[in-house]
Amino acid sequence: MNERPRSKELFELARGLMPGGVNSPVRAWAGVGGTPVHVKSGSGARVVDEDERSYIDLVLAYGPLILGHAHPDVTAALHAAVDRGSAFGAPTRAEYELARLVTERMPAVEMLRCVNSGTEATMSALRLARAATGRERLIKFNGCYHGHGDSFLVKAGSGALTLGAPDSPGVPKDLAAETLVAEYNDLDSVARAFASHPDEVACLFVEPVAGNMGCVPPEPGFLEGLRKLCDKNGALLVFDEVMTGFRVARGGYTELCGVRPDLVTLGKVIGGGLPIGAYGGRRELMQRVSPAGNVYQAGTLSGNPLAMAAGIATLRALDDAAYARLEAAGARLQAGLEEAARAADVPLYVGRQGSMLCPFLSSRPVRRFDDVLATDRERWTRLFHAFLDEGVLLAPSPFETWFLSTAHDIETVETIVAAARKAFASL
Repeated sequence: MNERPRSKELFELARGLMPGGVNSPVRAWAGVGGTPVHVKSGSGARVVDEDERSYIDLVLAYGPLILGHAHPDVTAALHAAVDRGSAFGAPTRAEYELARLVTERMPAVEMLRCVNSGTEATMSALRLARAATGRERLIKFNGCYHGHGDSFLVKAGSGALTLGAPDSPGVPKDLAAETLVAEYNDLDSVARAFASHPDEVACLFVEPVAGNMGCVPPEPGFLEGLRKLCDKNGALLVFDEVMTGFRVARGGYTELCGVRPDLVTLGKVIGGGLPIGAYGGRRELMQRVSPAGNVYQAGTLSGNPLAMAAGIATLRALDDAAYARLEAAGARLQAGLEEAARAADVPLYVGRQGSMLCPFLSSRPVRRFDDVLATDRERWTRLFHAFLDEGVLLAPSPFETWFLSTAHDIETVETIVAAARKAFASL
């Protein structure tokens, strides 16, 4: 395992000033061990750490950098925005432009409110759903993550799973009791959740492609079934597309599945790498949000001009050709991982949707949370470090999705495949 003395020194210093030495839990590498790579810079498909080592990056800030690091269109837009001023606390043309781009590409979003993170987006959408229905309960799925809002830290995925604590102290028990948990890709479990509390469920939150327990696409008919169950029970259907929005298709996964949710939460890609979130949906619902209505939600830096500029530049660059390249890169990487695993006689199942994917060390398909927990996570940790030794940076958790960008050309993907052959062989 390669040593990283400068990263190690920085990490030790940071641990004295920040909890765990990081500002987000999974970055501490608690699930894989070793010293976290401290990134110094990034360009295209690569990052360079404080020890001047270069890596092909499959983290991509957990999804937003769909054009790669420091894309010239995005950096030019940001430089121009900085020259005009970084924050105003007043409306700007850029806010309208981003809202127009989003609503044009995603018909289910008739109106939009920008916030500063995916967590803010889901918290705000939940408040709106409760106000619109006059109900308090919500349904979410085991292993799905919707940010760190109190109502969502029940059977959460992503970093909470990696640290072995999918529920968090500090969440009031009475509030947690309002959250009902169903199993992803299991409509019967959703029907039971509705039946257990008739006329009490305000909304159902779902990642249309689960991306916080690895990448787990929906089974045929699952999302359609959720729409029917929500309609039958008078609840709102909320698609959490913070991860999938504008990454898997021009109109997000909503475009691909043909199911129209009542509300959608967004983030990541729409900020081009800057802090952002948004929620939107049917006009009559969004008109309830203050100041048009009485559902209060505000933010000093919401619609920040730098995030707007980066998001606009990113969405404008994502044409049909870009999505075709992303799909080709994703398909080739999946095939290459499967070939490498077969050659090494290592059981592997790859969950993929476009340019997001996750290789599970499993001999059977992964469809829901229990399948994820049954994968070989100890062996995955060794695989993580083997990839790192070959110059490929992964998210430090078997529960996280891998991401590709338009900067990951076929030559770069073949380099990852070559690294995979060595990494799997090392197991």
